[in-house]
Amino acid sequence: MFGWAGTLLRVNLTDGTIKKETLNKRDADLYLGARGLGAKIMMDEVDPKVEPFSPENKLIFLAGPLTGTMAACPGRYEVISKAPLTGTIGASNSGGHFGPELKFAGYDGIIFEGRAEKPVYLSINDDEVTLNSAESLWGKTVFETTDELINRTSGDARVACIGPAGERLVKFATVMNDKHRAAGRSGLGAVMGSKNLKAVVVRGTKSIQVADPGEFKKACWDARRKLKEHPVTGVGLGTYGTQILVNILNQSGALPTKNWQESSFAAADETSGEALAEKYLVRNKGCYGCSIGCGRVTRIPDGKFKGFGEGPEYEAGWSYGADCGVQDLAAICKANFICNELGFDPITMGSTIACAMEMYSKGILTKEELGRDLDFGDAEGIVEFTRMTGLREGFGDKMAEGSFRMASLYGHPELSMTVKKQEMPAYDGRGVQGMGLEYATSNRGGCHVRGYLTSPEILGIPEKLDPLATADKAMWLKIFQDLTAVIDSAGICLFTSFAIGLPEISSMLRTAVGWDYSDEEILKAGERIWNLEKLFNLKAGFTKADDTLPDRLLKEPVKDGPAKGKVAELDVMLPEYYTLRGWDAEGVPAEEKLKELSIS
Repeated sequence: MFGWAGTLLRVNLTDGTIKKETLNKRDADLYLGARGLGAKIMMDEVDPKVEPFSPENKLIFLAGPLTGTMAACPGRYEVISKAPLTGTIGASNSGGHFGPELKFAGYDGIIFEGRAEKPVYLSINDDEVTLNSAESLWGKTVFETTDELINRTSGDARVACIGPAGERLVKFATVMNDKHRAAGRSGLGAVMGSKNLKAVVVRGTKSIQVADPGEFKKACWDARRKLKEHPVTGVGLGTYGTQILVNILNQSGALPTKNWQESSFAAADETSGEALAEKYLVRNKGCYGCSIGCGRVTRIPDGKFKGFGEGPEYEAGWSYGADCGVQDLAAICKANFICNELGFDPITMGSTIACAMEMYSKGILTKEELGRDLDFGDAEGIVEFTRMTGLREGFGDKMAEGSFRMASLYGHPELSMTVKKQEMPAYDGRGVQGMGLEYATSNRGGCHVRGYLTSPEILGIPEKLDPLATADKAMWLKIFQDLTAVIDSAGICLFTSFAIGLPEISSMLRTAVGWDYSDEEILKAGERIWNLEKLFNLKAGFTKADDTLPDRLLKEPVKDGPAKGKVAELDVMLPEYYTLRGWDAEGVPAEEKLKELSIS
């Protein structure tokens, strides 16, 4: 096979067996790879009603056909399972070097089944694949686990693992690779923990063959040139990272603040990418084959928040910053470092603390319940509760369930800023209407990277849309969602879409895999993936009622700024979205649409 390695590993953790299977070429062609192929395997092999922590649930690691090649930013892979935070199909994307290394070892992915009796890790060294005891690793942090496994195997090996948060089944635990990269949302690290699977360590020395090396090289260099020349991917992200968005969203009146009670943050400049670069940035960092380098290597040299690590990226910086009303950038960095070390999602973590802060301000939570005061702006609080949550200590045990379950315990789920129980990221859907629709319709709950309409609504890429208007947002979102499914499944970085689009991505795919698919047929594969994920969720019990937003966005107008007086006009956009998708009024794909997409 071209592009693909051609082999999957199937690991039964219950009986310890490991099998090598030939990649299903028909499914790979229809669903592209990574996220799409993972959805297909889940639909074929897993009951959508399965409990996420049941041994019957599966945990799938998959690379794409462009992962590990010379394509533009080809360092991505997906982890797919039924998600414990949401109950939806979970597919979480990560970068770094782990995905390419898996391909170099000769595998497109790994399907984990069952549950090990005691902690184990999977070791892959090209054709040699073994399950080994991880009892001595259980309880270790992400960093300790990574260092130990590299010492045991090869200095060139790559590690994906869980930390203490995954072991303790924190509902939003992550799968961490290369220490600081994360398959970060929906809690798939907790699924890994439920299976007593501590880590995967891989070393590969093989090459990836492409169908037309000459044309593939031309397509790749064309894409890379456009990334270099574009102001966002060529300069902006490398210089300031994703935190550059703090001031941009704040000026647009769409930076959710103090648990979304406000839409701008007076101290935004102090928590921005510019401030991070000035105060704490050591250098920028890229994933495998990356020409953008948006990652931040940061150091807090002294003080009570002293530390060294990576990040924060925009979403983490916002959740701990504006959403918690915290302006101390050192504390924000430290809380993010802890998330990476213990292995859990800073978007949900910061948002859960913000929810608790509002509950405390309203007298719903008390000092006795929390163990301390917890006001908006509490820099020490965000660090302390982050550590407590990752270890399920004290009130952190309740926070470890996410804000929806935590707030529901006290009879106030309306204070949780979630969709399908997953915390919404850093774009106020009242001030960027298309993002509100994206949150409501996302197949994995509140999410910004399944149809990033902030790109046209705020950044003007590929063209500027009025963020407060609803006209044509459903059409734009459908295109962005389908294209994102293609990007995730191909194995390249979503940030490439700031500078390149479907023609360049399709050109790389065609010349790598040997397809004769048109651009339109490749985009239709993205639509096929989106519909299959939707079907999984419907079979899991989700309905139209779940395609909604918190009442705060629907009923509480923005108080001031450019979006003053606005609510999220979901009732206007959602019916049009369903129609454009070929779904009925209840959000169920019509039989004609499924036939058109060859979904059986």
